[in-house]
Amino acid sequence: MCVDLTGVSSLVGLSSGGFTTGQAALKAASSKVTKHEKACIENQHVFIPFAFDTFGFLASEAVELLSRVQRVMHSNVLTPRFTDAVFKRIGFAIQKGLAAQLVARLPSTTM
Repeated sequence: MCVDLTGVSSLVGLSSGGFTTGQAALKAASSKVTKHEKACIENQHVFIPFAFDTFGFLASEAVELLSRVQRVMHSNVLTPRFTDAVFKRIGFAIQKGLAAQLVARLPSTTM
């Protein structure tokens, strides 16, 4: 399985039309599928675009992946505490990705 984690601002592209929640995330997910799916399939992997926006919208593939992880955790893990720890780590990974994107967009200062 290949997973591409993509977080986008919900405000991207506002000047070009009306605002629809999730539109930027869905566009990013579609773009990632176009870019990466063929290479993953050639290597006998499934490609999943895990796209979300800053307003909390999750693309359907992201929701499906989290639901799948939850089902596996419930059927194989004895303690809710361990399941909670796994989802906290997933949340941390998402936050870390967002932070990296924000830092990359900061203007560089030269002295």
